[in-house]
Amino acid sequence: MEPLELLACSPPLTREPLTAEQAAAVARVFKALGDPVRLRILSIVAGHAGGEVCVCDITGVFEVSQPTISHHLKVLKEVGLLVSERRASWVYYRLVPETLSELSALLNIPATV
Repeated sequence: MEPLELLACSPPLTREPLTAEQAAAVARVFKALGDPVRLRILSIVAGHAGGEVCVCDITGVFEVSQPTISHHLKVLKEVGLLVSERRASWVYYRLVPETLSELSALLNIPATV
C-alpha cells in the first residue's frame, strides 16, 4: 500500500477527521519533510527542468557526503514523495504528483476563527 493511499479514498477533512492509520501515514511524510536537507532535495527536484533530476546534480549542492544524500533520497522514496529510475550508472529522481496532491488537499482546510 502506498504511504498516503489511505487518504486517496477518504472523504474531505471538513466532513470526517483522519483515522489513526491515515494520521500515521501523513505523519511519516511530514517527518520526512522535517529535515532541511530533505526539504531542499524535494525543492530541487520540483524546480528542475523536465521534472526530474540526476543524483549527480543533487550531491554537488550540499556539503554532506554522497552516502548521506542517498539516505535522504531513500527516506523521500519510502514515504512516496519521490520515485527513481536507473539509467546506466546514474539514478534520476521525480516527484510523485499524487502524493503531493494528497498533501495539498489535506493542508487546504479552510481556517475558522
